[in-house]
Amino acid sequence: MRVFWLVCLWCMSTGAWAAHAYAQFGDIKYPAGFDHFDYVNPTAPKGGDISLVAPVRVSTFDKYNPYTLKGTAPSGLSLLVFETLLISTYDEPTTAYGLLADDVSVAADGLSVTFRLNPLARFSNGDPVLAIDVKSSFDRLMSKEASPVYRSAFGDVKSVAVVGERLVRFDFIRRNAELPLMAGSLPVFSHKWGLEGGKLKPFDKIVTDMPIASGPYRIGRVNFGKDITYQRDPNYWGRQLNVRKGQFNFDRITFKIYKDDTARLEAFKAGEFDVIQSNIAREWARAYTGGKFRTGDFVKIEMQHQNPGGMQSWLFNLRLPKFQDARVRQAIGLAMDYEWMNRQLFYNSYKRVRGYFVGGDFEAKGLPSEDELALLIPLRRQLRQEVFTQPVPLPPSTLPPNSLRANLLKARALLAQAGWTYRDGALRNKAGEPFQIEILDDSGQGASMSRIITPFTQNLRKLGIDAQYKTVDFSLLQTRLDAFDFEMTSLNIPGSLSPGSELLDRFGGKAARTPGSNNFYGVDLPAVDALLDRVVTAISRPEQVAALRALDRVLRFEYNEVPAWYSGVHRVAYTAHRFEQPAVKPLYYRAEDWILSSWWAQAGK
Repeated sequence: MRVFWLVCLWCMSTGAWAAHAYAQFGDIKYPAGFDHFDYVNPTAPKGGDISLVAPVRVSTFDKYNPYTLKGTAPSGLSLLVFETLLISTYDEPTTAYGLLADDVSVAADGLSVTFRLNPLARFSNGDPVLAIDVKSSFDRLMSKEASPVYRSAFGDVKSVAVVGERLVRFDFIRRNAELPLMAGSLPVFSHKWGLEGGKLKPFDKIVTDMPIASGPYRIGRVNFGKDITYQRDPNYWGRQLNVRKGQFNFDRITFKIYKDDTARLEAFKAGEFDVIQSNIAREWARAYTGGKFRTGDFVKIEMQHQNPGGMQSWLFNLRLPKFQDARVRQAIGLAMDYEWMNRQLFYNSYKRVRGYFVGGDFEAKGLPSEDELALLIPLRRQLRQEVFTQPVPLPPSTLPPNSLRANLLKARALLAQAGWTYRDGALRNKAGEPFQIEILDDSGQGASMSRIITPFTQNLRKLGIDAQYKTVDFSLLQTRLDAFDFEMTSLNIPGSLSPGSELLDRFGGKAARTPGSNNFYGVDLPAVDALLDRVVTAISRPEQVAALRALDRVLRFEYNEVPAWYSGVHRVAYTAHRFEQPAVKPLYYRAEDWILSSWWAQAGK
């Protein structure tokens, strides 16, 4: 779930935030009445079309409701069809501005926020966007009929009250500077969505009902489960807003679905669609070459960005007994020879993931600082003593003077300490049970990931661990992940410029016990819950930094995953001579979002 940030002015006379924008911490870039964002072309022409494949692991779609747990929604739906009260920017790390809301006011005690809705805002059926729609959206998303992600994200919202036709107030359980921003990230849809025969369907039964939303596009032609086209609404209510000017310029946007990476690339080369992203270094270096790349018919670029590094890893399901000893988890991580892989397989194009907030202010380093200790010492009895006495662990290396052999010897010693020894041709516990691991992934990545995972599983076999790599269709993978029915799997958690409430769903104990949550690991530690509470209640940037560094430190000493790697660029290829883009590039963005929101078609294309 994407979290939108909002920045506001401080109103000294009332002691509350009240303006076109709101900030958790820091200043705003764009003043009230600004004309447009710097990274768009405000006079970009409308028209033309663009087709692409999304850089996600979906192999089909079977619903138009992206907010329920069961099923898979098509790519682009949230960006193009639905809108939120507030909208983020691509050139400020933690800021956003009013979209459906044209004014926001935070109470002096910080326990509520009131949004005034823009009187121009309209749904696709022509109805105005009213406070009753905001409340209805919140109530539905907080019900058990919606994905549990929303109950976690909005868990500190006590209630939503309609205080006027276009005034809606969110009341909070506690003061938290992030909560007005979370409230502003609420997706809003009509209270009539799912109305059938005068009766409203249960939210999880709204499956193929066309969304009644307020975004710049509507669902157009659909080859259900395969391709979907979004048609620009020429009467879109927000087309003249400063936060929308120069954006969403294509008349038609089509997403296509292919079974795997190879099929996608071959279809692109055959001219079946316009834009593709590559997440595989070897493929980018060797397959995006020749033919139309050489003649200039295809453009191949690496888009620079300043996004924080994400946490890509192979994670353990800590709910399983064999993974509950941290020494076992650490030992398995020692079998990963990343340096060899980066040199032989990745063309030295990646950086190693070190922790959960790599490359930013929130990454723990060395021994804990005084600010961290102030948070960690009260939790000492619940924490490993190494948290206080040893530098935060870094991923194992095989660069000299280190070596894979030395790492495997250390791994064998750790496994022995945990009760796993090699005998009768396998690593076994005291009961004689062999150590076996199923590494689960989706079939769309099977060929490319199998090449990567094989050296890792071969090293595990040197320890006596029987590791098998299994691929399934993405829809089945998602079902199994939602039910926590896996042993190990690959996961890529995007980096955040200001991590907050979303971490409750990723690492919170309650989420670990809630099927469908994002706590796939199964992290369920009171100390982690306590640090998460300090993260979401931080009232200053220094407090936030200290809490996140402490959280990063504690989690890294748990060895809950085998860290992988990340890239500092977006690799994108597209058809030449068809598109234009703004002169100013954004700083913090996903390539797909910027292309669809800010590029435009060349005249006559």
